[in-house]
Amino acid sequence: MKPLELWLTFIYVLTATFLPVSGFYLPGLAPVSFCDEDKTTGDCQSEIQLFVNRLDTVESVLPYEYDVFDFCQDSEEKRPSENLGQVLFGERIETSPYKFTFRKNQSCQKVCTKSYDMSNSEDVSRLDFLKKGMQLNYQHHWIIDNMPVTWCYEVEDNQKYCNPGFPIGCYVTPDGKPKDACVISSEFNKKNTFYIFNHVAITITYHSGENENWKGARLVAARLEPKSVKHTAENSQTCEGPPMELPGELTSNLSLSYSYSVKFESTDKLKWASRWDYILVSMPHTNIQWFSIMNSLVIVLFLSGMVAMILLRTLHKDIARYNQVDQEDAQEESGWKQVHGDVFRPPCQGMLLSVFLGQGTQIFIMTFTTLFLACLGFLSPANRGALMTCAVVLWVLLGTPAGYVSARLYKSFGGANWKTNVFLTALLCPGIVFADFFLMNLILWVEGSSAAIPFGTLVAILGLWFGISVPLTFLGAYFGFKKSVIEHPVRTNQIPRQIPEQSFFTKPLPGIVMGGILPFGCIFIQLFFILNSIWSHQMYYMFGFLFLVFIILLITCSEATVLLCYFHLCAEDYHWWWRSFLTSGFTAVYLFIYAVHYFFSKLQIQGAASTILYLGYTMIMVLIFFLFTGTIGFFACFWFVSKIYSVVKVD
Repeated sequence: MKPLELWLTFIYVLTATFLPVSGFYLPGLAPVSFCDEDKTTGDCQSEIQLFVNRLDTVESVLPYEYDVFDFCQDSEEKRPSENLGQVLFGERIETSPYKFTFRKNQSCQKVCTKSYDMSNSEDVSRLDFLKKGMQLNYQHHWIIDNMPVTWCYEVEDNQKYCNPGFPIGCYVTPDGKPKDACVISSEFNKKNTFYIFNHVAITITYHSGENENWKGARLVAARLEPKSVKHTAENSQTCEGPPMELPGELTSNLSLSYSYSVKFESTDKLKWASRWDYILVSMPHTNIQWFSIMNSLVIVLFLSGMVAMILLRTLHKDIARYNQVDQEDAQEESGWKQVHGDVFRPPCQGMLLSVFLGQGTQIFIMTFTTLFLACLGFLSPANRGALMTCAVVLWVLLGTPAGYVSARLYKSFGGANWKTNVFLTALLCPGIVFADFFLMNLILWVEGSSAAIPFGTLVAILGLWFGISVPLTFLGAYFGFKKSVIEHPVRTNQIPRQIPEQSFFTKPLPGIVMGGILPFGCIFIQLFFILNSIWSHQMYYMFGFLFLVFIILLITCSEATVLLCYFHLCAEDYHWWWRSFLTSGFTAVYLFIYAVHYFFSKLQIQGAASTILYLGYTMIMVLIFFLFTGTIGFFACFWFVSKIYSVVKVD
């Protein structure tokens, strides 16, 4: 055993032996105990606060804050502290006037009444915006005890689907066709009419805590049923009656009341630690796609094994044959050995390639670490914004590997403009992403969306970039240039060898286009889930499976690039530096094509602003994925070329 392994083993044994073992909860994820109003203590509370989040829809990329729609507001409105990830995702959580007392059932409690004077242009504008929200099917997102309040209803095959949101209302078109939630009731039948869900019947389920080692009860579920009720004096006690109608062409003044009912139910079957399960299990496209995903993984693994086996067997024969023949016979041989004097010739635009590889290394380490932490449960959906926060912080702190890799490779390419290399590594790719992000943010500002990043947050992001990431990149570049040049196993000739005429399949473009097919084939199903979570507002929680797909993507990118690199070397084409990067990096082009297909086939997004935002954010994803996959292919090919030319006899 190596000294380092002995030292790590000693530390592990020492820690496990002498340190006490105790469980802990992540900040914001610790359970909260609730008691009756007359039994309230410091660690057991009776008041249940309902928080409201931004409202969004699948028909638009623009989310809006709760207050924009002129709903009932809390007189003592407070915003809980939000992490960086929540701000970047546009989450805007705030308190609401809906407050409950534990185990105190209430029926038809009025919250507030909103009046609209049709002679007042401001009131007309507010009511029109509310109607637009119903027409585009904007969804509420309410939170109780850090848990989404769900609307559960039956879908196809009598399956229950629990949506972590519920609509503002619904709309019946002028031709009498009910849209979205209007199909749930035959009462919604008037043409060109809006029906607002101004009453909610909330059911809060709790675990009593009997025979448990904690005090009080814990909330394990919160469901609601949205209703449209026209409030009158007669139904003030029950909130039962005809639906609240908002004619498409409203001329008279309007008075709109909001109300709620709440009841508490006890169950000891559902544990607090499993309270998210009923939401995640019912999410669409999760329980019906497992067989398809596993089948895809088996195919990818099988193809990867075939590629590896063919490659290893072919190389073994080539190396054995080249090492056994006489030197004179070897001079007459054709193939990859003939280009040994040119295979390590520095590439054109070596500075740009080294910059891309430095940034790709930074993204690779960030992605691997983030997915690993997500697999351990640190970045679960309950820990809001943690995934994005973790990714951004890791990227900022990983400037040193980016600068080191870029500088080391650029020096090996014979580059002398080290200052330009360092500046490009620190600023080029992050600058492109930030410029795209800033333009998208300008559109969000103009549209008044809650997803618009505040100016202070933009300054903070720039501070993280220039204050931490850039200095760390310079530090890594210093050590990279200080190291000696990478020694290649063969010498480079002074005069470049002429490349023979290539067939169609060994030309650069066809090889690059074919190289991205297999890696994309192993991710496109998971890509569907990821796009659903981003644009269709569904929760993504299969991080363990995503990590497995991530590993298979690494293997597939490496083997596909190495295989094509070997074919090109056998055709005596030694320009492999850029080709290895672009071969696996071309997977990002297929990602972009799939994202465009997803936009037209799956989404119902309307409006030029939403379309521009979708394409703008997609381009950021494509650039990051291009750098990531291209770096994987390059280093796999670099290792492969160095290996084969070091084991064969070359003069």
